Amino acid sequence: MIQGTIHGQNIVACVWDFDKTLIPGYMQSPLFEMFGVEEERFWKEVNQMPAYYKLRGQNVSKDTIYLNHILTYIKSGKLAGLNNAKLRECGRYLKFYPGLPSLFGYLRQLIANEPEYQRCDISLEHYIISTGLAEIIRGSSIYEEVDGVFGCELIENPLPEGFLNQEELDIDTEPEISQIGTIVDNTIKTRYIFEINKGSNKNDSIDVNAKIQPSDRRVPIQNMIYIADGPSDVPVFSVVNKGGGKTYAVYNPEEKDEFRQNDALLQNGRIKAYGPADYRSSSSTATWLKMHLMDICDRIVEERAQMLAARVAKPPRHLHRRQEDALAPKQPQQAELLDD
Repeated sequence: MIQGTIHGQNIVACVWDFDKTLIPGYMQSPLFEMFGVEEERFWKEVNQMPAYYKLRGQNVSKDTIYLNHILTYIKSGKLAGLNNAKLRECGRYLKFYPGLPSLFGYLRQLIANEPEYQRCDISLEHYIISTGLAEIIRGSSIYEEVDGVFGCELIENPLPEGFLNQEELDIDTEPEISQIGTIVDNTIKTRYIFEINKGSNKNDSIDVNAKIQPSDRRVPIQNMIYIADGPSDVPVFSVVNKGGGKTYAVYNPEEKDEFRQNDALLQNGRIKAYGPADYRSSSSTATWLKMHLMDICDRIVEERAQMLAARVAKPPRHLHRRQEDALAPKQPQQAELLDD
């Protein structure tokens, strides 16, 4: 019989949304600037598309229909020549909220430098789950600080019909995006929480839909903190809260409506706390994250101590009479009374 568990469950994870959580606006802004596309017009068109398609009797995803509109802009020539390399280039121009990306490394070192946590091999991982474009995130300054990115993927130079029968495939010298590879909407985000939870993002042999005992999961949800900006993240907030993890919403300090929005999430029990999107080490948001990360680590240490105490028997020892018994005068044995 195989004994033990698959994973040590000594990993803590901060899972981050991206747009309006790590950056003030939307990651596509540098893309539109690069090609001279009017950003406000693009998003206005995207926001109206679900209603127009509904009149045709067709339903589309409000979260990801923008991907189709990007393809339309490529086909019309407004984004002609767009490829994944250019998306990564756009990531270089993203401006993050104060304190980023340095907070990611700071929190990681905070856990790594604590002796008690070292003894239990506790470590911190950072993940980003976004409805935006994964390639833009990969091109940004925060990418080297994270352990994984889950986002929408676009395909350039798609495989042709009958490609399995071709010995060699032609590769265009100037690739252009023409298809959608992966879609991430605000409900699909929950899938990636379970990928992190079960470890399928680290081990291809583990399917995200496979049944895995809680004790065998790589990152228990109670070891996670999910940080995002608002109501669109309610599905993930719900999953993490239900699993015993922590949820935190951020708002742009310059936007009063975002403050009110997050307060409503707190009042409705959707999140555990909220604060400004200011990640400098002295900010209330950074302080909250540090405190709750260390609370999670302290719990892991305590659970390890309890497990050790339960599984390790006390060693045998010599038996000694108490000192007072050894010094007491011996009493003569009383004769045993026998019946005639």
